[in-house]
Amino acid sequence: MSSATRTNPPDAAEDPSPGWRPRVATGVIVLADGVVIEGAGVGATGSAAGEVCFNTAMTGYEEILTDPSYAAQIVTFTFPHIGVVGVNDEDIEVVNAAGSAAVGAVMRADVSAPSNFRSKARLDGWLKARGIIGVTGVDTRALTTLIRKRGMPNAVIAHAPDGAFDLDALRAEAARWPGIDGMDLVPAVGSTQRYDWDETSWTLEAGYGRRQATRFHVVAIDYGTKRNILRLLNDCGCAVTVVPATASAEDILALKPDGVVLSNGPGDPAATGEYAVPTIKGLLAAKTPLFGICLGHQLLGLAVGARTLKMPQGHHGANHPVKDFTTGKVEIVSMNHGFAVDRATLPANAEETHVSLFDGSNCGIALADRPAFSVQYHPEASPGPRDSHYLFRRFVDLIAASKAAGAPRAA
Repeated sequence: MSSATRTNPPDAAEDPSPGWRPRVATGVIVLADGVVIEGAGVGATGSAAGEVCFNTAMTGYEEILTDPSYAAQIVTFTFPHIGVVGVNDEDIEVVNAAGSAAVGAVMRADVSAPSNFRSKARLDGWLKARGIIGVTGVDTRALTTLIRKRGMPNAVIAHAPDGAFDLDALRAEAARWPGIDGMDLVPAVGSTQRYDWDETSWTLEAGYGRRQATRFHVVAIDYGTKRNILRLLNDCGCAVTVVPATASAEDILALKPDGVVLSNGPGDPAATGEYAVPTIKGLLAAKTPLFGICLGHQLLGLAVGARTLKMPQGHHGANHPVKDFTTGKVEIVSMNHGFAVDRATLPANAEETHVSLFDGSNCGIALADRPAFSVQYHPEASPGPRDSHYLFRRFVDLIAASKAAGAPRAA
């Protein structure tokens, strides 16, 4: 694409597809190489810089846009009709209900009136209230193809109701933004206070429930955790205490956990690892059962001596096939990551347990000499299939086996 390329047609009348707006663009995505993509602005006004990725999920746009792992990213939805079921107060994934994750949303069709019994509001008003800039009327297939060929570009997304954009300034802002590589984004989304969580999974009849019985005490390190991770732990009978990402191993062990979860989160794991890896090493030394998810998986890899690498387009969607070598089964999973553990750098005590069937990248490890394992994807889904919920039961079984074996715990 040249800098003059637009993904919307020169005349809206030439394309009858829903979502095309009049000739004056009120929303733009300006890529770091100067490409300008025009559309109709929705949601918040102004501009925001971020990395453009594409997500292939057909449902769950509210959960996606509030997943803290999407901090500093502009999400391009490949499914054309985003907003059709509206939004509600129950499907937010960021723990702080007022917080946001993604800075922008790119959509093919205009936001329509919602049609769902759970809907409480339209998506466009919800985007505005949460400070998320949206652009509709974009040829998302063309943008997705660009990302697949060239990788995830840095960009600025902007919305001006009057269509007055300083494109030169936006190009300069996009070119100046440093990108996620080398960026620690956890402080922007993680909690700063310790808190307990007893909410369980949602049901149609009763909504969310509360944990009734407690089997184990689990500490979750919050690198940007999703609510559904905490809910599924409670479903398994775990009393959950959430601690900030900066908590030390000594702080965590003083809580006498039966196990520790390393949560998902955004940014470059090597940058976050500067303070997270020493904590994880301390927990490994204490033989505390560990379960890492997404960023937590990458941080566990770093803690045992592996390296991480930036992926060209990452994995973002709810339809990714992954093979579990421990069972021989294939599961369809939800993914959201732009970095991966380099399997070539895994130490001898780290067994590869899962692999992506899309590109062969590493998706899971288990340690031979410590009660610890992790997966690159999101077993809590939300959105996505529930194929991987078994991993929470596997974690609880690991805790039970560790306690039966008499693993030492901090006094």
